[in-house]
Amino acid sequence: MRVIAGTARRLQLKTLEGLDTRPTTDRIKETLFNMIRQDVVRTRFLDCFAGSGAIGIEALSRGAEEAVFIEKNPKAAACIRENLKTTRLEERGHILTCDIMAGLRRAEGQNKAFGVIFMDPPYDHQWERQVLEYLKDSRLADEETRIIVEASLDTDLSYADRLGYEIIREKRYKTNKHIFLRKQTGRELSL
Repeated sequence: MRVIAGTARRLQLKTLEGLDTRPTTDRIKETLFNMIRQDVVRTRFLDCFAGSGAIGIEALSRGAEEAVFIEKNPKAAACIRENLKTTRLEERGHILTCDIMAGLRRAEGQNKAFGVIFMDPPYDHQWERQVLEYLKDSRLADEETRIIVEASLDTDLSYADRLGYEIIREKRYKTNKHIFLRKQTGRELSL
């Protein structure tokens, strides 16, 4: 696995051995960043269930102002730290080694919303729903924030509108998909 583009282009990233993480392939990562290219530059990026940190590091390499990584596995967090050092992006990357809900609460400290929130939770455990429920009333996301969920092909987010989100786009791959959401504005919710 490598950084696809930007200041750290072509640098190799380490991943954890075994089945504890499921790294996003380079091809899917490249497709994703081609779709969000404009959203990443000079923004704050939140990488939930970060694994090796490859998605957040790609965002930093492509011009994100800062990336916050939430990862509860200490070995994966150490891998992120090493990858940030390898790419010389450690000054703009912040790792929260804790479970997702504790990480979201810790990230609340700043009053500025993230421009992009990416999550790649373990499939079929409803973690994305818990995160979306938290974010609906959180300062971490506003109407401008792009929320991206990487999920199994059979993951159903039809409940998203009831939580106050609009599904903007869905991109399907052979084994998984990306679902792009944003918070609905107050006006959209009242219609």
